Amino acid sequence: MALSPGECQFYGVVAAPAPRRRLRFPVVPAARSERPPDPYGTDVLAAGARDRDPRRRPRVAAVPAEPGLVVECADSGWCGAVVGWDKGADGLAVVLADRRGRRRAFPLQPAGFRLDGTLVTLTRPVVPATRATARTASGSRAVQGQRARVARGSRIWVEGKHDAQLVEKIWGDDLRVEGVVVEELGGADLLAAAVRDFAPGPDRRLGVLLDHIVPGSKESRIAAEARRVAPTQVLILGHPYIDVWQAVRPAVAGIERWPSIPPAFEWKDGVCTALGWGADTGVAWQRLLARVHTYADLEPSLLGRVEELVDFVTATEANGNAGR
Repeated sequence: MALSPGECQFYGVVAAPAPRRRLRFPVVPAARSERPPDPYGTDVLAAGARDRDPRRRPRVAAVPAEPGLVVECADSGWCGAVVGWDKGADGLAVVLADRRGRRRAFPLQPAGFRLDGTLVTLTRPVVPATRATARTASGSRAVQGQRARVARGSRIWVEGKHDAQLVEKIWGDDLRVEGVVVEELGGADLLAAAVRDFAPGPDRRLGVLLDHIVPGSKESRIAAEARRVAPTQVLILGHPYIDVWQAVRPAVAGIERWPSIPPAFEWKDGVCTALGWGADTGVAWQRLLARVHTYADLEPSLLGRVEELVDFVTATEANGNAGR
């Protein structure tokens, strides 16, 4: 039973203090940072989500600017047909001609044109590469799928091994088609006797390539004696070089010019010494020959002589004498 305040005082009982009222304040939620709305939504792989990205440009189709294609410049509104190409300040430009024949060049900018009202990027059409005609090392048209011809009676003679290897590398394909064999003389000192043994005739022509045929040289006198054996069936030509090495252009050999070697020294040995190519002339020649790939690597004075010899020894076929 609860006592009143007076009764508490009469009985000497201390009354409990009155309860204090608790003040309640409104709860303010903690501030949180505002995030920009996710343009992709909750599912980044959802259909159309990426298209809603304002930072992403719409895809523009690339269209080859074929001649006659009618397009409109997106910036200026100029409308015309593709009639050609030009080099503008910013690179390649397409030339458009309107219906009145006026022409203007427009740079190939991304999304720079409209085709039937749709933005497109013009590109230069890809021109299919034409198949180049196959050429031999001598520059003549290569004959495909033809076997080497049976050797004819005519021959081409050269002085030594290096001459034969150089002729084979540049003219070998042509000579196999023509059935012409290149043989080494092993020196020109006994040329007149070798010509007599060969017995030239209408179907056995002989072409001879000699080194260093210049007025007054030993080779010139040898050639004159050999020509008297069969003047019409033998053609002896020469180049002005001491050795066939010099017929290789200096730039191909990796030098500015071929060195001058005194007559008292063997020319090839002197060249190898002067150029630091080592003492083995055979190894030096193989390195030099490996640099030769086409007729453009040789001096014209040699090219003309070999071509003339090939024409001479194959002329019997034109006269109807081949194979008799």
